[in-house]
Amino acid sequence: MLLSIEDLLKSYPGPEGPVPVLRGVTLSLDAGETLALTGESGSGKSTLLHLVAGLDAADGGRVGLDGQEVTALDDSGRARLRRSTVGIIFQQFNLIPSLDVAANIAFQARLIGTPEPQELSRLAHALGLEPQLRKYPEQLSGGQQQRVAIARALAARPKLILADEPTGNLDEATADGVMEQFLALVAETGAALLMVTHSPRLAARLGRRAHLSQGRLA
Repeated sequence: MLLSIEDLLKSYPGPEGPVPVLRGVTLSLDAGETLALTGESGSGKSTLLHLVAGLDAADGGRVGLDGQEVTALDDSGRARLRRSTVGIIFQQFNLIPSLDVAANIAFQARLIGTPEPQELSRLAHALGLEPQLRKYPEQLSGGQQQRVAIARALAARPKLILADEPTGNLDEATADGVMEQFLALVAETGAALLMVTHSPRLAARLGRRAHLSQGRLA
């Protein structure tokens, strides 16, 4: 088992006291599995991804990832695990504006010392980014920016990919094309995928589906 989540709890401060967001979530994911996480806005989907990635700390429960207890690590330990094991794709792309497309794609792989020029070229070719490699993010369309974010997440060959509404800012036709390329590349790498989506149509393309409602799996 690559990812094991047990009885995960998370609250955030509110004007009248703590506001529960996750109320005891238990979930697992094997290597190579794909799982769509659906639910209404505010149900805790993005919070769950942030806890798995070690971007935030849980209030209770545990997250095990690739043999390590994410919930037992300090900030630097979670950062090391995130760099080496996890690829994250955000809805807002989060590209680095001062770097061109080629440098954005290579960014995470260079952080962990594993930039492979052949792999970077393969991803750029597969995602149709070769003509854009020397351009900067502001010169790209939304669909092109999302393809760069996907290539960056895959370039370091992570064991787990976390995708938060990866096509949420794209029109339906563009989203379908990006998702087609994304899922094909994920399958090639053998990575596991946990993807947050509001779209039942996109969720149906993944191997499993889980639904969050008021902080609990329904």
